[in-house]
Parts: sequence; C-alpha cells; structure tokens
Amino acid sequence: MISPPYPHLLAPLDLGFTTLRNRVIMGSMHTGLEDRFYNYPKLAAYFRERARGGVGLIVTGGIAPDRRGWLLPFGGSLNWPGDIVNHRRVTDAVHAEGGQIVMQILHAGRYAYQPLAVSASALKSPISPFRPRALSESAILSTIKDYARCAMLAQRAGYDGVEIMGSEGYLLNQFLCIRTNLRQDRWGGSIENRLRLAVEIVREIRGAVGENFILMFRHSLLDLVDGGNSWHDVITVAKALEQAGVNILSTGYGWHEARVPTIATSVPRAAFRSLAGRLRKEVSIPVVASNRINMPDEAETILREGDADLISMARPFLADPEFVNKAAAGRADEINTCIACNQACLDHTFSNKRASCLVNPRACHETELMYKKTTHPRRVAVVGAGPAGLSAASVAAECGHAVTLFDALDKVGGQFNIAMQIPGKEEFSETIRYFTRRLEVTGVCVKLNQRVTRAQLLAEGFDDIIIATGIVPRLPCIPGIEHAKVLSYLDVLVHKVAVGQRVAIIGAGGIGFDVAEYLLHDPALPLPQPLEHWLQEWGVDLHESTNGGLVAPKSETPFRQIYLLQRKASKVGAGLGKTTGWVHRATLKRKGVEMLAGIDYQKIDDQGLHITHGAHSRVLVVDHVIVCAGQESLTELMSLEDSKTGPRFHLIGGAALATELDAKRAIREGALVASRL
Repeated sequence: MISPPYPHLLAPLDLGFTTLRNRVIMGSMHTGLEDRFYNYPKLAAYFRERARGGVGLIVTGGIAPDRRGWLLPFGGSLNWPGDIVNHRRVTDAVHAEGGQIVMQILHAGRYAYQPLAVSASALKSPISPFRPRALSESAILSTIKDYARCAMLAQRAGYDGVEIMGSEGYLLNQFLCIRTNLRQDRWGGSIENRLRLAVEIVREIRGAVGENFILMFRHSLLDLVDGGNSWHDVITVAKALEQAGVNILSTGYGWHEARVPTIATSVPRAAFRSLAGRLRKEVSIPVVASNRINMPDEAETILREGDADLISMARPFLADPEFVNKAAAGRADEINTCIACNQACLDHTFSNKRASCLVNPRACHETELMYKKTTHPRRVAVVGAGPAGLSAASVAAECGHAVTLFDALDKVGGQFNIAMQIPGKEEFSETIRYFTRRLEVTGVCVKLNQRVTRAQLLAEGFDDIIIATGIVPRLPCIPGIEHAKVLSYLDVLVHKVAVGQRVAIIGAGGIGFDVAEYLLHDPALPLPQPLEHWLQEWGVDLHESTNGGLVAPKSETPFRQIYLLQRKASKVGAGLGKTTGWVHRATLKRKGVEMLAGIDYQKIDDQGLHITHGAHSRVLVVDHVIVCAGQESLTELMSLEDSKTGPRFHLIGGAALATELDAKRAIREGALVASRL
C-alpha cells in the first residue's frame, strides 16, 4: 500500500467536541476587507476559496471587541448584534465547503491608528501618532466584558471559535511585558499580575461560550524587544492560559516595532520552530508552529519531529488557496509558494490598502479577477517570459486560449532569475518553479532562444499579441560614463563580470540595494543563509537567556567597501517596501555601506567617481562604478502603427511602464489582460 503524502500534516486532530480535518491552520491576516460591511461578500468569497482548498482551520483577520480596540477609525469590530449578519456570510461560506473558521479578537492597544487608543500605560508606540491613555481599573473590567461579548456574538454568527490575539505587541502583549506595562496595581509588576488581564479574558469568554467552542490564544514566545518577557515568563503565561480554558496555543514572534525581521524573505524558513517545540513540552494542549513555513515538506517535518501539533501558514494561503489539496494529491510542485516579499500583503495593510499577493493577484479580489473558461478560444502570442509574460501566458491558457510563449533567452523567469541571486531573495526561484510547472499543466507552447520580430508574429496569424519584453537599463548622462570602470547591474548579476573591492553604486532604488547586498556577500559562505548565521547577524537568542531574546549582533568585516548614491535629497531607500525597507537599510548600514543622498555626478575617470555632495566636492576612489539608475521600456515590437484588421496588441509590465522594477504590477497586469481576452 502506498503511503499518503504528508501523513502528519493531513492527519485529523480531535479536540474532543470537534475534529479538525487536518493539521493546517490558515493564520490570521488583516486584508482590509474586514473593516467595511459592504466588503463582507468579498471577504466571504476569499475565505470560501481557501476552505475549498482544504485548509483545516481558518483564522480571520483581527476584529476589535470595542471602539477603543479599533486598528483604524471604524475598523472591523463585532460588538453588537447587528454585526452578526455580515459575519454570518463568512461562516456560511466556509462551512459550505466543509471548513471551520475562528474569529480573531484583536485589541490594538497603543498600536491603534486612532485617537481612542488605550494601553497598560500611557506610552506612545513608534508606529502610531496617537499616545494612548492608560486603562483605569473600571476600564480594564469593561474591556474583559467586551471580549466576552465579542466571543458570544462570534458564536451566534456561526464561528467555530475565537483566537485571542496576545502577540506581536498588541494590547494583551502590552500588558504582559514590562516594556509597556509600568503599572503598580494588580495588573502590573510581577508576571503573575501582568498576565492577569489575558487570563481573566479567557475565563470570562469560556464561561460565556461554554466548553464546545474553540478557544485559541496567540502567545508571544519571543518578543524581540527590550523589556520583553523571559522564557520563564512565557511558560508561566502559557500554563495559566491552559488552566483558564484555552484549547490551542498558537505562537507569535516579534513586536511590530522590533528591529529584527521575522517574516521577511531573508528570514530562514521555520526559523522559530524550536521555540514551539519547547513550549509543547510544557503544556498538554495542542501547540501551533508558525512563521516562514511555506511548503508542505517543512510543515510535515516539524510535525513528525514533535515540535508542534499544528502548522499555521498565513501568507502561503494568499499565494495559493489550493495549497492543501495540491499537497494531498501529490502535486506539491504545483504550489504557488509565498516568497515573503510583503509587497502586496503587509505593505498594503500598513498603508491602509486592501491586501493581495504579488504572486497571486486574485487574492482578496476573487469576485473581481476571475479566470473563466472562454467559449471562443483565441490564438495568443506572449513575447517575454518574465513575471508579466509568465502570468499572462498561464492565465490565458487556463481560460482556454491557445498560447505560445516566446523568449530570447534559454530559460523563463526574466528579472526573477536576477532577484533569486540576491542574498535573502532565494525564494524567488520558487516562483519560477511554479510558473514553469504551470505552463506545462495549462499546455502553453514555450519557444525559448527565439527573438521574434513583428513580421514573424504577424505572419503566424495570432489573434492577440501580448508584449511583455520588459526593460533595458538606462545610462545616465555623466562625463566618462563609457569608462572601463563603469558596469551596469546586468554586467554584475547576469554576465558575472569580476568586481573590485571598492565600488560606487549610482542609484539607490531597489536594484541599487540588491546589487549592494549581492556584492557584500562573501561567495565562500552558503546561500540561503544558515539559521545560526542569521541569528548572530541580527542578535537573536532563541534560548532567551535575556528578556525578549535580544543579544548583541555579531560584527563582521565588510566584504567590500561600497558607496550607495542617489541624486534625490530624500532619505536613501525611502522608496523601498514599507515593511521591509528598514531591513535592507539596516543590513547595509551594519556592513559599512556609505549611503549618500543629494549627489551631483561630475565625471568618471581613472581616479574614480567625482561627485559634489552639498557644497563639497569629493573623489570616490573606486575600482568600479555600477549603474543602477533606472530603466527604459523595450517596445520595439510596438514601434509601428497597428492595423485595424490585424491582431490586437497588449503592452504589459516593464514594457508598458519602466519605473523601478515592479513584479507586483507586472504579474497583476498579465493576469488582468489575459482574463479579459
């Protein structure tokens, strides 16, 4: 008998009063759809697709128990019976597909982006402009009642349980840690006092909803901030929560204000699994492992080796709602893997936009971006096998069109083949793997090593021609730009030209930062970065011998001397991702890169790069000058006026707009054009 794939991951879990169909939890993500009642039909469609995809238990985005807990003004909440109707749309959709769903109750505390913010103490957070008020004794007691009322309403709305958010620096985490809890009453001081609010909320909820209702608590195992909890504190809280009536302990890592990345693509996969394993030995209820677990192999290994009872994967279900079904069918190679880029999920969330996914633009747009089978198939040519072309070709074929994909290179992937070489961006290779397999599954005819001409395309009689030819680097107008010292980023990353030890990089956008990180990496060291090296680099102590798990980062001798320059006077790296830009800036700063803004480039000669910085002239004595100063669209196939009787031409991705390379826009444009053919 053939063993089923991933037997531990796909095994049911009996909680006594209910059984989860497998060990996979879709973790909580705030999508923005939760905050407005008119978006709940879209939210229901989003969750329905994930339930249909086989996930065992879904956790919603954060829902506030009262107005003081809103993340945003008039944010998602459940505090009066009139809210039940909208939430019932969500629960009915999930149950219709055989799934189960719990609602996360999240009180923002001092992270609230609204003037009603409250916290344990009146300490302003660095990520909100509003200083919170310290909760009074009576306000604390009313907050406990608000949580219980919220849970009761969730039960009436059809949820199978609730998850209480006690991690990532939100209200309950603020009470749990001396960093933000300076109180001298029974809610502050010792850990027994600091945990009182969380425990009283659990007891009140359990008394209100009864025993046959899932009660999860998302517990911070590693705060990664000064004034965070010790491991002794973590275990003390966990045992108190278990005794108070929690069914499942989920796990969280790092506060939003922490200066250590926890979910960026540079974080090693399953970096924090050992902490879940340690917690599991201390309690008798199921423990959930989470953070940077994005493929079934890792999840299965964690369960098999006893580090957890369940696996929470949040963003992987943005990337692929069919994750579980594909794993169960032995089709893991078809999973659209989350690459932890944050560009369309967390960057959107923290900019108050609707979340989506770079590699799956349908995420949170299921009712708007639909890949319907056509009744009138067309012959479609896609020119360019980068992110935009791959998206267009695979979606067009999925919709039933006959698609031929051309590329002048000998492999697909385009700019992603460059991105995957950057330390910390190795995950981009997963997207190439996914699209390569998707082309096979959907039957796209792939023709590589073919630089097609407009005449060839017209001669073959295509009905639609999608131009996704991308960009070419732009050379700035600087005297000496033709000097032998000058290289383009393609010379470095594609053609592997040897680069000297002293380098000036012109252009401090995403490509400039990528080139700097590439050149700072010692090629003798392995990629992806081993966990132990990453922990040392960021100063993380998984043993938590210090409160919060922070230690001094290990200093290293920079592999090269690098100057990163830009003409703009704004902060270097200001245009990088909202939630990951600081990671890249911190990495370069730690490795000694001199970042200069407001630069006038005078000339390049044998001495190096001559610049003016403010009122001062300076010569950067370097071996090479690498140009990362923008791109121009490659549109040679669109150069002639289209015939009204010929094929329809469509321009997407970098070929349509050559701003800073934007894979999120490219993949979405490809899907949109293809779905509307």
